[in-house]
Amino acid sequence: MNLHEYQGKEILNSFGVRIQRGIVAQTADEAVAAAKKLTEDTGTGWHVIKAQVHAGGRGKGGGVKLAKNLDQVKEIAGQIIGMDLVTPQTSAEGKRVHQVLVAEDVYYPGDSETSEFYMSVLLNRATGKNMIMYSTEGGMDIEEVAEKTPHLIFTEEIDPATGLLPFQTRKIAFNLGLSGKAFKEMTKFVAALYTAYVESDSSLFEINPVLKTSDDLIMAVDAKVTIDDNALYRRKDYASMRDLREENEIEVEANALGLNYVDLDGNVGCMVNGAGLAMATMDLIKMSGGEPANFLDVGGTADAKRVEEAFRIILKDPNVKAILINIFGGIVRCDRVAQGVVDAYKNMGDAINVPIIVRLQGTNADIAKELIDNSGLDVLSATAFKEAADKVKAVLA
Repeated sequence: MNLHEYQGKEILNSFGVRIQRGIVAQTADEAVAAAKKLTEDTGTGWHVIKAQVHAGGRGKGGGVKLAKNLDQVKEIAGQIIGMDLVTPQTSAEGKRVHQVLVAEDVYYPGDSETSEFYMSVLLNRATGKNMIMYSTEGGMDIEEVAEKTPHLIFTEEIDPATGLLPFQTRKIAFNLGLSGKAFKEMTKFVAALYTAYVESDSSLFEINPVLKTSDDLIMAVDAKVTIDDNALYRRKDYASMRDLREENEIEVEANALGLNYVDLDGNVGCMVNGAGLAMATMDLIKMSGGEPANFLDVGGTADAKRVEEAFRIILKDPNVKAILINIFGGIVRCDRVAQGVVDAYKNMGDAINVPIIVRLQGTNADIAKELIDNSGLDVLSATAFKEAADKVKAVLA
């Protein structure tokens, strides 16, 4: 589950990570009130107005701007709220901005004593250990740094048996070229950041930039936080932070129905039971000359109601030109799935307007094929992977 910057900073702050302070606002007038409050609390005269969307590169799209007085705060907030922000991480249509973060300005005019760093905490799946990735090149896209100057990216892996050790925080501060007070502040920052990552059940913390101020304080100026969905049952306070407006509408609807669905850009809809088989099916579609339009795992319960719900979800995508149903009958019998397909097809009537290929293997597969073939419906049955691939290729031709 992705969080907005202001929500991520709230979590960081709760674990003692120093942050750039800010107040979220839904309107231009609220932004002005937030700026006044920040001035009272921090003494800042300038404010940074940041669009709150689940996408990086906001500054490049005009979603992060500096306001030097309250009039500019109102003007800029009014421009950003309601805009469709296009960044390198959004679609061409962009994302609608519903709120902004009014933050204190932590950069002082003409101050050359500040430094920006990059830092993230994530799981290294190859080693099964958490990893801190960091660089002296803060404020830049880490992908660009990795491509052009990979020697400037450092990593520190943490043994789960011991956790983050003091020598590792010192090593990170040393590699970032810090000394004196800034060195000590960075070790504290890293330790608090890692604790926040572990204790919040996150799958990613990305701080870009981490700022060293002119008075040698270390703070998070930005925050990209992703909470592990599987841990939300014990993180009710974090679950309430979910902003459905930022998520794919079809995926949200599918999730509410208990379907594991991921929207893709292809033209062949997939309905499969089991994640591994779903991945193989997507490969099958690619080999047949098509492109998968989705990942959809209906799980072990594929009765008529569930199949109908899956059909309706898939057909919400106007790019779908065919649907491939690929079921292995282990827990669920193939004939039950076949009957579910037939019943769902009859219930939906003309709503199904694309060819359907059904491959059923496993328990009672022969009975299932007979049910499909004798249904009188425009459904093509297959028993082998190759046969299913050929039929997908034929309907796309």
